[in-house]
Amino acid sequence: MSRQYFGTDGIRGTVGQSPITPDFVLRLGHAVGRVLKRTEARPTVLIGKDPRISGYMLESALEAGFASAGVAVTLTGPLPTPGVAYLTRALRMNLGVVISASHNPFHDNGIKFFSAKGEKLPDEWEQDVEAALAEPPQWVDSMGLGKARRLDDAQGRYVEFCKSTFSGDLSLKGLKIVVDGANGAAYQVAPSVFHELGAEVVAIGCSPNGLNINDGVGATHPETLQREVLAQGADYGVALDGDADRLQLIDRDGRLYNGDELLYLMVVDRLSQGLRVPGAVGTLMTNMAVELALKARDVEFVRAKVGDRYVLEELVARGWELGGEGSGHLLVLDKHTTGDGIVSALQVLQAAQRTGRSLSQLLDGVSLFPQKLINVRLQPGQDWKNNQKLAAEQQAVSSELIGRGRVLIRPSGTEPLLRVMVEASDAALAERCAQRLVAAVTAG
Repeated sequence: MSRQYFGTDGIRGTVGQSPITPDFVLRLGHAVGRVLKRTEARPTVLIGKDPRISGYMLESALEAGFASAGVAVTLTGPLPTPGVAYLTRALRMNLGVVISASHNPFHDNGIKFFSAKGEKLPDEWEQDVEAALAEPPQWVDSMGLGKARRLDDAQGRYVEFCKSTFSGDLSLKGLKIVVDGANGAAYQVAPSVFHELGAEVVAIGCSPNGLNINDGVGATHPETLQREVLAQGADYGVALDGDADRLQLIDRDGRLYNGDELLYLMVVDRLSQGLRVPGAVGTLMTNMAVELALKARDVEFVRAKVGDRYVLEELVARGWELGGEGSGHLLVLDKHTTGDGIVSALQVLQAAQRTGRSLSQLLDGVSLFPQKLINVRLQPGQDWKNNQKLAAEQQAVSSELIGRGRVLIRPSGTEPLLRVMVEASDAALAERCAQRLVAAVTAG
């Protein structure tokens, strides 16, 4: 069954346009509530959000929808997505809900859900919700309505959780860290975590006004953090995105480390402690240099589809703990059930503090392969899958790159685009091969 509303990470869109409208969101809360009541007599739901201006409207609509189905609601106010996942589990709630469009600009918003275990829900659950949306509402009477309350200490509880994932034998004393909260959900939490672990904290992107989330700051604009780290003479810079599940890290030289490198670093840190790491999960976009470096250390590497939910599914299926994407979505499943930018940053900083080595030293010998990505606009009805010229050229390029590169061709999930990516040990080689493939697409 295809899904009408749910994408790879909940429901997302432009505020005021379907489906991100208050009437739909009320119906959504009601439908989710009815699905919950199939297994729970009096379900409880936790709702958190980022600080974008539309969050107030959507929060009220969700609250009304849940109450109308007989579901009790607890509201946290602004809280990172992984904070909602943690508190859903800690407070024994039946469901966690996040109102956020993550790294998108303020005029977008979205809604995503977590299970009672703080994990993302399967496609089958989303299909049940969509089926309930298509049915007439079943409003409960006044005696059956759900109640709502606010959880005043949500941020403090989450700060303590984040700190608990950092080794008790270590601290961040003596370090100056610039923390960029993207004017998003972690604007209060993130500076507090690093400060309470001993660091001198310089906070930027921590003054949300409802309209400036991700605006020139945060993980999607790391150049702002790079400038500030250099200007402050700081040891590190930590950039989060709007809902704080994504991480970009900067060292004192202004060098940016992406998710692929940080995943490798966390694996190596555990190996250096004598811990067993049977494997790690990346995505189709994970840099080949990291895959080769992990295999050289006898760590199996598996690629999942693009999207942290698919990385999570693969990790759970294999019983592994470490995975992530180059964008900075990192999973450390023995610390948290979902991607968490703050927790991931602490794992990396912990490795540096434990060894007394810099990030560049910890990544010695790993040089990311150059990647050339070209988006090719598809014409209506263009059948790229059966393009014989493209198939032949792809086979030829793949043969040429054996052992020193790879090809990835995939359609965009949101636009009529074909994404052609070539990765090779040499930038010029990647460029030439990508152009050959693009020519085959347009000629087919």
